[in-house]
This record gives sequence, structure tokens and C-alpha cells, in this order.
Amino acid sequence: MPEALVLEERDRLALRNIALPDMLGPDDVRIAVHTVGICGSDVHYFKHGAIGPFVVREPMVLGHEASGTVSEVGRNVTNLKVGDRVCIEPGIPEAGSRTSRMGFYNVDPAVRFWATPPVHGCLTASVVHPAAYTYKLPENVSFAEGAMIEPLAVGIHACVKAQIKPGDICLVTGSGPIGIMTALSALASGASQVLITDISEAKLRIAGSYDRLIPIDLTQTRARDVVDALCGQDWGVDVTFEASGFESAYADALACTRPGGTLVLVGMPPHKVGFDIVAAQAKELSIETVFRYAHVYDRAIALIASGKIDLKPLISATYPFSDAIAAFERAAEGRPADVKIQITL
Repeated sequence: MPEALVLEERDRLALRNIALPDMLGPDDVRIAVHTVGICGSDVHYFKHGAIGPFVVREPMVLGHEASGTVSEVGRNVTNLKVGDRVCIEPGIPEAGSRTSRMGFYNVDPAVRFWATPPVHGCLTASVVHPAAYTYKLPENVSFAEGAMIEPLAVGIHACVKAQIKPGDICLVTGSGPIGIMTALSALASGASQVLITDISEAKLRIAGSYDRLIPIDLTQTRARDVVDALCGQDWGVDVTFEASGFESAYADALACTRPGGTLVLVGMPPHKVGFDIVAAQAKELSIETVFRYAHVYDRAIALIASGKIDLKPLISATYPFSDAIAAFERAAEGRPADVKIQITL
């Protein structure tokens, strides 16, 4: 049995051997895992044991942001070969489902997503995965960057839903990992400037290190005042991405978006929230929602390979697999200057 990082129960991790699915099907590849990023959902399962209806009821291997090397291919696989460096899209839908056939495979009710109970994740030496959801990395994209494709895909999917136009001015509320990656995706999609808000000076300093990302410290100023100065009084940004999940952010998101603009809901609040529907109607805002991503992995890889998006400054620390528990404990601390922590196997 392979060794893995196992969430035994809420607030208890172990590095131990565990039986995992290992059969290589004709359309699968076997991947020697190299780098895995720690996601907020991993930390949430670790500290709380559940996310909404997804409850950890038995030991589960964590991790879903992964890169590695193909070590074996199924007999039908032609797009990959042994030795290819790859990243992995962690959700596996039912190919014949109605949602998949319509192109919305990310919301297929039957999707099996790594490290979402009861499905094991990828923090182990080797995994088997469908070749259709495994992507070759260009030579100039590192394993560390490859493991960042998964969270970047959320931001790119949000920008696809927003239908950003060249020159648009955007606002992102929340400068966590997804917020910053959404902002970078907006710039790569043609936005001329992106404002990004938070109450963490350390997070805003990281976001502000990127050209054309304008940080707004909500402890010092109102987002609306900055938007007025940039876009004109009583106007607003073309697109707002709500990426924090904080209830207080929704009022800013509505107030700061121009008439006829677009609001994209990216962040997932921990509880039900309400916002001013009439305020949205009075502006005829287009409201889009995002759940993970679909059909954007190729875009994400191409944007990193071309240099349009640089994620390396967002990697705060890298731990060896032997220190994986310490890595999770640090991630759970929520240090202000930490964006992405990774584990190498």
C-alpha cells in the first residue's frame, strides 16, 4: 500500500500507508506525483471536517492541485507518453451525462473530484487518472507552476464568463489566492487595469507588485472612492469579480459596478447571504456565477507558457512530503503573507 497524507478525522492528519485505487484502464495514465498545492478547501476539511454537504466520514487522502510525470499509459492513450511532464484536472465527470453533453461538465452532479468526500486526493506518490483530463506541460513551465494551473483555472473561467473586452477596468474583491489569480487572468484577458481590495496589508503588497494591479486597503479607504476617482463619479468598473465570500463585499460589488456592467460571483460564502436585488436591477447588471471551471486548462497552460501570467511570486513556501503535516499546519494558520504553499514528493 502506498504512503499518503491522510485526513483521519477533523483536525488529525497522518502520513501512513492506505489502500488506494490503482487499476490502469485503457484510457488512463499513471502519474508519478511531483508537486501538490494546498487549497483552502483542503484546509477547511482539515480544520472543520466538512464543506456544506460534503462531510469527511472516513479517512481521506487530501490534495487536488497537482503536477507530475507520466509513468504508464493505457492502451488507448495517444496524446501522452511515458516521461511527459503533466498537470491534472482533478474532476472526472460522467462523459454521457446531460450536463457534460451540453459542455457544463464542471456542474455534473456525478463528477468525482479529488479530495472531496468520499473521493481520495493526490497527496501520494502515484495516481491513476483519465488521459482526457491530463495535460502536457511545455518545457518552460515548471512542476510548481503546473500545480498552480488548477486554481488559476478558476480565475480564467471567471473571466470567460465575464466576457471581458479590451480596455475594460475591473474590480476584484478579495486578494486571496483565487482573487489574485482572477485579477491576473483579467489582465491577461485584455483588462487595462484591475483594482483589488482586502484588509490584509501583506496580501495587498503581493498583489500590488504586479503591473496594472491597483491595491485598495479597505482599512484605509472605501473602494467606491477609488472607483470614482478612476472611472468617474457615479459610474463604475466594467466588471466586478467577488472573490472573498465575505458578506460585506457584496454591497461594494454592486456599488462599484457601472450601469450595464457585469458582476461575477467567484467566492463561496460560508453561509447564505443576501444582497440588494433592486440595486442590481436598477443598473441592469449581468450576474454570472462560477463553480470550479470547464474547458480552460489549455488556456491556463498557454498563458503561463507565454509569460502573460507569472504565478511564481505567489508560491510562499515549499515543503517536502515528509513535512506535509507541518505544511498543512502552516496553511491553517493563515499567515498574512502566505498565498500558496506547496508540497513536493
